Amino acid sequence: MKILDWYILKRYLFTFFMMLLLFIPIGITINLAEKIDRILEYEVPFPEVVSYYFDFTIYFATLLFPLFLFLSVIWFTSKLANNTEIVAFLSSGVSFSRFLRPYLIGATFVAGLALMLGMYWAPIASKGFNEFTYKYLNSNKVVETQHIYRQINDNDYIYVSNFDTKAKRGNNFTLEHFEGNKLAYKIHASQIRYIEKDSTYQLTNYNLRTIGENEDQLEYIRKKDTIFSFDLQDLTPPMYVAETLTYGELMTFIAREEVRGSSNINRYKVVQYKKWSLPVSVFILTIIAVAVSSVKRRGGMGVNLAFGIVIAMIYVFFDKVFGVMAEQSDFSPLLAVWFPNIVFGSLAIYLLYNAKR
Repeated sequence: MKILDWYILKRYLFTFFMMLLLFIPIGITINLAEKIDRILEYEVPFPEVVSYYFDFTIYFATLLFPLFLFLSVIWFTSKLANNTEIVAFLSSGVSFSRFLRPYLIGATFVAGLALMLGMYWAPIASKGFNEFTYKYLNSNKVVETQHIYRQINDNDYIYVSNFDTKAKRGNNFTLEHFEGNKLAYKIHASQIRYIEKDSTYQLTNYNLRTIGENEDQLEYIRKKDTIFSFDLQDLTPPMYVAETLTYGELMTFIAREEVRGSSNINRYKVVQYKKWSLPVSVFILTIIAVAVSSVKRRGGMGVNLAFGIVIAMIYVFFDKVFGVMAEQSDFSPLLAVWFPNIVFGSLAIYLLYNAKR
């Protein structure tokens, strides 16, 4: 690599990581200011708080990865343009495509980092982040609205009003078993707890209603240990369980849920496809940022940053809106996840073509 490549590559990576180091403490401070009352109220142990904010850092960085990258590239490229360094590069006979090469090398490194985050590190951090949130930061009223209703197979449906993933305990558990279109029996318990040592479930205030032709049979047991055909993951909120699985685990989980005919498949596939779309967006946003900020403008760096913020916000808006659309409807999750990249990829090609001219 030549001096030009090293110069731009170092600025690319340095500015990006500095942007992360500057904004993540701000995010932690804002989050801590909002949650400190609840943390003190529950007397959360300090090591758990430290672990939570380590997970929060990875979760926060993954969530705003495109925004940080886009703004950092616009920032240092605008400085190069204002110092007429880009004009000097191009005047020396370097083509715009050649000038873009170190940016693409840097984008490859960052895309690899984004891929590793999405596949492995972010799911582990998301699990710790969500467990802490459900255990300490959600009031009872908020948690109880997290109603989890799942179809286990062709005949069985389960429901739990809320589930503590840390304690492996849920409230207001119901299992309904159907034979054809007719309810055969229904199990209800005020509490369900997973006993990891025995791989069994303990039901408190166990009620079994067996539907008969003339009359129903009722059975009540104060506490009952039993085995069910569903897994512990089936009791967790749909998006929560998808976010906490590594890519291999998520693929296996989706295949199993498709066999079961789960109604949450689109939610899981949105999470799956985003793991691949984020690294691709790194290249798209890098090209757009370079094409926009490589020209010296009358308004200086402020104009480029303002334009960059608008573009980044539109990208995030598209990403969120189409993601929710796929989760809540029959809209294709593949198209929903890749639509922002398709739109902004087309914009990148257009801007790159004009920048070369």
